[in-house]
Amino acid sequence: MSNKNVLLIGASGGLGEHITKGLAAAGFNLALHYNDSLNKLEMVANKIKDQDVKCKTYKADITSEDQITFMIKNIKEDFGKIDILINNAGISINGMSWKLSINDWNKVVAVNLTGPFLCCKHVIPLMKENKFGRIIFMSSVVPQIGVIGTSSYAAAKAGLSGLSKTISKEVIKNNITSNLISLGYFDAGLLYQIPEEIRGQIKETIPIKDFGNPIEVVECIKYLSSEKSGYLTGQTINLNGGLF
Repeated sequence: MSNKNVLLIGASGGLGEHITKGLAAAGFNLALHYNDSLNKLEMVANKIKDQDVKCKTYKADITSEDQITFMIKNIKEDFGKIDILINNAGISINGMSWKLSINDWNKVVAVNLTGPFLCCKHVIPLMKENKFGRIIFMSSVVPQIGVIGTSSYAAAKAGLSGLSKTISKEVIKNNITSNLISLGYFDAGLLYQIPEEIRGQIKETIPIKDFGNPIEVVECIKYLSSEKSGYLTGQTINLNGGLF
């Protein structure tokens, strides 16, 4: 059993629910972040109430540095430290690049790229104090293969790769790692924003001919979060059923 404290950004989404339940079962204490889906997150938290772990929810707009600072301050007071930061928040607003409004572009980049940067900025000092930390970015195969209508999402998620690799070099001397999981199409979350017919077409493009099981994401996160993964940093783990 772990006694490590996890800050899960974007805990209320479909994938966030799987991560929450999987990490709770493994004994991680959980600080669960949400922005506007408290009812859904409380339902998720209720499902792990029988686990012998500490769990609290925190509201913040991760595009606001003031709100992130306030959230991290409260988490430190409640948990004492943050061992693992999982940047899982994400939104997608689709549109052809020549039609996408600048407001939609800015919103997607703010949540998917600026938000994770701000979370790292304010969590890393706590990790440095404790001489331990695991930072995990959740990215996507979309910027690796190019998907029509996803310019803002693809650009922001691609940016996470550079952010993760840079941070890995900056913090490794403090026993902090930074890695990125690049996900293919998993049976959770944003996948169900895609029309059913298109989902069927996507499935046919995946060499394994199926969507991923979120349990595999959880297992990957558990390894990256462990003390046994200290030599693995600055990497992109492609969990995608062979789709490139």
